[in-house]
Amino acid sequence: MTFTLYHCRDARSLRTLWALEELEVPYTLEGMPFPPRYEHKSYLEVNPLGTVPLLTDGKHVHMTESAATCEYLAQRFGPTPLAVTPEEDAYPAYLTWLHRSDATLTFPLAIVLRYVALEPKERQLPQAAEDYTVWFLARAASIATALEKSDYLCADRFTMADLVVIYAIYFAMMLGMKDKFPASTLAWYERCTDRPAFKRAQEAQEHIPPIL
Repeated sequence: MTFTLYHCRDARSLRTLWALEELEVPYTLEGMPFPPRYEHKSYLEVNPLGTVPLLTDGKHVHMTESAATCEYLAQRFGPTPLAVTPEEDAYPAYLTWLHRSDATLTFPLAIVLRYVALEPKERQLPQAAEDYTVWFLARAASIATALEKSDYLCADRFTMADLVVIYAIYFAMMLGMKDKFPASTLAWYERCTDRPAFKRAQEAQEHIPPIL
């Protein structure tokens, strides 16, 4: 199996890149400017959605949801402590965090990014960006609640749940929200992003133009 990851620097596909590095799975990285559906139009031939990530193996794998790619890789290349198994008490929480990471936490940040940076000045909507920032922060409070009981979100260890949720905090920091998080969330963020695999993922994407 030879994976190809289509990726934009600091986009949601960073989750997939980090997961590949955590599991030490060989891959080819196809870096593109953001947003690829406008800046790299040939990409639409392989992914009509025009979104990242796209993770392929050329035959059997064609995945476009970032949290799903992380769950798949952990199962495909396990057993690994990065995955929580159905036999573990933390399994329901693990699944909840995997899905919350994008559907609840990353979605409002994408709205903020659009209306403060991507739209032309005459189409920017500061009120929408402010409203969705409040939305995000209210839901991100669930992270600090989980960290009251453990150094990680579930299962008392670093898992793919932490990896995918970390990206939402990473994205929020790109948008200038670092001072909005409690100390426990920031300590967890530093603990997770200090991992060698995250640093390798950062190095792998250095040549790609940034979103902001």
